[in-house]
Amino acid sequence: MEKLREPLIQYEAIVQQLLLGYAESKPAYGEIEVETIFDSQRHHYQILHWGWQHKRWVHQCVIHLAIRNEKIWIFHNSTEHDIAADLVDLGVPKQSIVLGFHPPFLRELSEYAVS
Repeated sequence: MEKLREPLIQYEAIVQQLLLGYAESKPAYGEIEVETIFDSQRHHYQILHWGWQHKRWVHQCVIHLAIRNEKIWIFHNSTEHDIAADLVDLGVPKQSIVLGFHPPFLRELSEYAVS
């Protein structure tokens, strides 16, 4: 049982480290706060932007990752960061990264996992 949890614990630490680094960059526009949300029980990790840009309320999930079946799923990325490449640089094998924002037939064409 401990062997099965080892990748989960390792991937949680990597994902949290990566998102905390990304969260240090605050948008140049508006009065926008950057917040990380880590749900370690359900294994979902997000960065939110919220606040005011001029007279418009902003509340946006800019990154959403999850860990499922010992793989890191990238569900949403509206930043300039290449999250998958950054995960590889941090030691995550490409076979353990799923580009969840693409349909399965497109994932088959990538160098990353299909599911």
